Amino acid sequence: MGYQPMSLAGLARFIAAEPDFDARWRLVVEFLKEYHREPAGVRQGLLAEAPGPTGDERWDVLFAGLAEHLAMRDGKDAPRWSASRGLRRFWFPFDTPGARAQALVHAPAAFRRRGVFVADYEIDAA
Repeated sequence: MGYQPMSLAGLARFIAAEPDFDARWRLVVEFLKEYHREPAGVRQGLLAEAPGPTGDERWDVLFAGLAEHLAMRDGKDAPRWSASRGLRRFWFPFDTPGARAQALVHAPAAFRRRGVFVADYEIDAA
């Protein structure tokens, strides 16, 4: 079997098995790099399957925001599974005073409306 890009559902399985935040974020960055290298016609398929639970609702909701954000950047609709995910309490994955301020100002709408505050440059840098 040849190279297959990682799907968001595949990323969730890796995240569920990895307890370390830094390692988790590196996996997200790797997913984003692979996603952006794929042709536009392949990208939607990487977002289509609903990720299984990671054991941490915050990451599950982050994936919903990520799916919507990426789909919107490609001019597509967000996957249906992403619509129902949101947090009751805000989450700042990068939780320092400076990172919080940046995230409050620069979090993409797909994340902000779900209660996940991560600056756009953390997502778009990959």
